[in-house]
Amino acid sequence: MFTFLKRSVVALLFFIPQTSSAQVVVPQPQEATISEQRFVPAHAYKVSGLDAGEQATYALFQSVLPVASKGKTLPLKIKKLKKGDAKLQRSGAYKLDISPKGIGIEAYDNRSVFYAAQTLSQLVQKERNGNITLPEASITDYPDVAYRGTVEGFYGDPWSHQDRLEQLRFYGKLKLNTYIYGPKDDPYHSSPHWRDPYPAMEAQQIRQLTQEAKNNKVDFVWAIHPGKDIQWSQADSSAIITKFNQMYDLGVRAFAVFFDDITGVGTDAKMQANLLNYIQRQFINQKRDVAPLIMCPTEYNKGWANKEPGTYLDILGEQLDPAIHVMWTGNTVVHDITKEGLEWVNKRIQRPAYVWWNFPVSDYVRNHLLMGPSYGIDTKAAQDMSGFVSNPMDKAEASKPAIFSVALYSWNMQAYDPQLAWEAANRYVMPEAPEAFRIFNAHNSDPGPNGHHYRRDESVEIKPYIHTFLEAYNNGKYKSEAAARINEEFAGIAKAPAEIRSKSRNKRLVEQISPWLLHFEFLGKAGSHVMAMAENRVKASHAAAWADYLQLEATLDSMATVNATFNQNPYQPGVRTGSLVLTPFIEDIFKQTGNYFLGLAERQSQAGIAGGTAISTAYGKSQKLGSQPLLQNNKDIAYSPMLEVAFLDSGEYIGFKPSEALQATALHFNLSNNNLLTWGAFETSKDGQVWTKADPTTEHGKGSIVFNDPAIKYVRLRNSSDKRQNFYLKEFRLEVKPVAGKNESVFAHDKSISTYQTLTSQQPVTVTLPQELKGTGLVVLLKTEGASYSITAPAAKGKRQTLYSGRESYIQLDSSKLKGVTELTFSTGSNQPVRIYELVKQQPAS
Repeated sequence: MFTFLKRSVVALLFFIPQTSSAQVVVPQPQEATISEQRFVPAHAYKVSGLDAGEQATYALFQSVLPVASKGKTLPLKIKKLKKGDAKLQRSGAYKLDISPKGIGIEAYDNRSVFYAAQTLSQLVQKERNGNITLPEASITDYPDVAYRGTVEGFYGDPWSHQDRLEQLRFYGKLKLNTYIYGPKDDPYHSSPHWRDPYPAMEAQQIRQLTQEAKNNKVDFVWAIHPGKDIQWSQADSSAIITKFNQMYDLGVRAFAVFFDDITGVGTDAKMQANLLNYIQRQFINQKRDVAPLIMCPTEYNKGWANKEPGTYLDILGEQLDPAIHVMWTGNTVVHDITKEGLEWVNKRIQRPAYVWWNFPVSDYVRNHLLMGPSYGIDTKAAQDMSGFVSNPMDKAEASKPAIFSVALYSWNMQAYDPQLAWEAANRYVMPEAPEAFRIFNAHNSDPGPNGHHYRRDESVEIKPYIHTFLEAYNNGKYKSEAAARINEEFAGIAKAPAEIRSKSRNKRLVEQISPWLLHFEFLGKAGSHVMAMAENRVKASHAAAWADYLQLEATLDSMATVNATFNQNPYQPGVRTGSLVLTPFIEDIFKQTGNYFLGLAERQSQAGIAGGTAISTAYGKSQKLGSQPLLQNNKDIAYSPMLEVAFLDSGEYIGFKPSEALQATALHFNLSNNNLLTWGAFETSKDGQVWTKADPTTEHGKGSIVFNDPAIKYVRLRNSSDKRQNFYLKEFRLEVKPVAGKNESVFAHDKSISTYQTLTSQQPVTVTLPQELKGTGLVVLLKTEGASYSITAPAAKGKRQTLYSGRESYIQLDSSKLKGVTELTFSTGSNQPVRIYELVKQQPAS
């Protein structure tokens, strides 16, 4: 027998992969004894004691057990739980006893019977011959938190109707009992149409949702968000009652009023309390079949709350009807949930807070998925909350791993382990490809830098190996054991997307994460290339390392294309995977190796923090953006975009100094600041001393400036105001071209491996050697992709000498061949273009 005691450490067994005898029940019951031995029921079961109208529960019994109404049967008896044990006097509590003689269920209410049936469905196993088997079992179970589920409260595209229906079925299986409908972009939930009835089609969909919720014993809570334009008039109070009655007629039996994310008169605590009390008296108390009213306050987190006594939260605590629940997100908008934080607010609102946990919501980091473990939720806080709901991502199916964990946490807190719950969620949500799904989720969990400063662990298992490898690699060494483990991880990453696509039966989930799967596949390939490149570099196999570099560059280009093509929302466009550990690791070695080939110091920035006038550099004075990397190619120099809020203090500036061989032609910017021109001075200079104002064309902080003066050598944006100015660095990019009198061959020795010459059969390239490269042996870095080409130089009597002819991408030209040579001409007869990246001295830095 397996015996699982209440809040026992043996809870971990529920998340060990199943064997023929081990039995998984989720959420974990509070108390359970389950036999390892199984039996085949002798007869079908006859259900008795089930209330009339409980067709969904009866159908659930029928779906997992042989059920008959006459003939020789086994009993499946349902009866009311006896009073006496206080912990069982709550909705959802039940006792379940299974033996060869029959099944007994004692239940607090009809929801309890449904939950007992869900537990039973997990204990049933079907044999190959079609027989079912059951273990002997005795289970006593109840939830720690009364209200458990989700709030669809994110910004952006709301869930689809089909997504919501599937979510409600998912909640029923996991004993979640709450779904709060509050999508920010539904105009009939919020302004401008909260006073108006839903159109016929939307009303019919809500009717369907309430019925599906009822079937799954989920409270469909419809929330109204009137605070943006509420008038605090009797007309508006009556309008809310009218709207609630309309929703009641559609089947809604639970209601909420949101006052979050508003300004102006709607934030008045006394008026909010008066309105809510009016709704409680005139609507909630008048109905016999509705759940308690829920409200979301304006000061819904400690960071936004007035700490002074007698202010907003205290007014709600004193004046709000005690039956009304008050929602709370924690110490900030997006934050962990702690017992101490709940105790702080509970004293002020004079009731246990109804937790609105902003995870795995990603409306503030829309280019990321948050698929990792659900941690940072206190397992000792059951008595400090009246409800616990997760705010999910806009991708309903992708939110299921987190919601699964929330179900386990809110049902049985002391048994909750975030890592084990996450492991179980991966198997539960994608049983056809659990390991592939696990590796995808393990590297898609951190939101990246963001305005809420909320971060999550990512790539946890591989991170120590990467640290060990990098520490050695930075010192010119190669850790083979760490490298083997990292190679294994990248190989698994490259394979996982195809396995998920081909094996998963959840096509909606695959559809929702498809851009991230594509990006992730390239990430795995990039990782394999970077490890091969690193090994060859340490072995001093220069040509092989350069070939790996080119493959890696192409793969990173493919990742960039995915990022620029998919998920192009106006807030955080694009697609990111492995952004906390893996992508920085790849980019770090890529940059180091590029500098190695250029002969630059390992720590010198490819963007040109140090170096001569041959390198384009950032030109700035900013504590926030001083180390922001530059992105360069043949046509542009740009600051890498930021996700979090950027700022310039008074007098600070950001800008560019193109290399001497390049001319600035235009500046393009998108800073998402409507007041940009009131504080931002765009300026140009020929010498860095005298500055001239430049006038951009701009709208909402986005615009351009065209430069016609080839003498401009500095371009910047300066904060000319007397205070700090915040903005979003979505784009700050300088267009460049070779200065008059020069051609693109300047890129062949500009000490930037991100720029290159394009050699075609119609256009040979002649490179004039700078003084530092004359008379020395050279390494030529190219990308040929099998195309043949030749390198020639002037010889005596007007003739030309051929220095090289072939297809290689890494060429060494000895100094003996280059005596007196001042220029090289590259030509090809191939239709395949050849890229000339750089000419460097023959001895790369080690």
